[in-house]
Amino acid sequence: MNKGFNLIIFVLEQIEYQNTSAEGMEKIKLDIVGLSYSQTQSGAYALVLGESIGKRRLPIIIGGFEAQAIAIELEKMTPSRPLTHDLFKNFADEFDIHVQEVIIYNLVEGIFFAKLICEKDGKEIEIDSRTSDAIALAVRFECNIFTYEFVLGSAGIVLEDEEDEDNSFMEDDVDLDELTKDPVETFTLDDLEQKMQEAIENEDYEQASKIRDEIKRRNSN
Repeated sequence: MNKGFNLIIFVLEQIEYQNTSAEGMEKIKLDIVGLSYSQTQSGAYALVLGESIGKRRLPIIIGGFEAQAIAIELEKMTPSRPLTHDLFKNFADEFDIHVQEVIIYNLVEGIFFAKLICEKDGKEIEIDSRTSDAIALAVRFECNIFTYEFVLGSAGIVLEDEEDEDNSFMEDDVDLDELTKDPVETFTLDDLEQKMQEAIENEDYEQASKIRDEIKRRNSN
């Protein structure tokens, strides 16, 4: 019991230390370079960020729904109904909350940690977020994306010359027209049944309802 409690305290102290130590570090501005199919995870995508001044690239593995949310905004498309990230943006606008920037502030065992720096009535608020969600919101709020040197130094890819910079991610670039389709349209019926069960187990009832409607549509044809 004491060992377990001490371990929890140690982990919390390390998280607090990492967050505190990052506060004094210089931020590195990142731009979205592109979306590529992940070569390591089936059905996933690599969101590629690049430092604004420099040749390093930061690939981040994200899911299909998050990739679609980012691609839709980059393509300036308007879905028939607001997506979750659009709803967050509309809610924030209605209550005069501004997302000023996104910071990818840590990397632990291959997982990136991000936070939204928000402002309301002159008060700054930090909100923890999945990196993919944070970037989907950054493109909607048109705010800057930053990281720190230790993150970029650990997970970044250095491009040696202009040819590498032009071609590094071109071979597996995502077809944005294909990506911005509703993902449920690309699944087989068996896949849809499985995805619906997973959505229910994860209590993602909005997604489960969308999948159910797609199954009904196909069965009626």
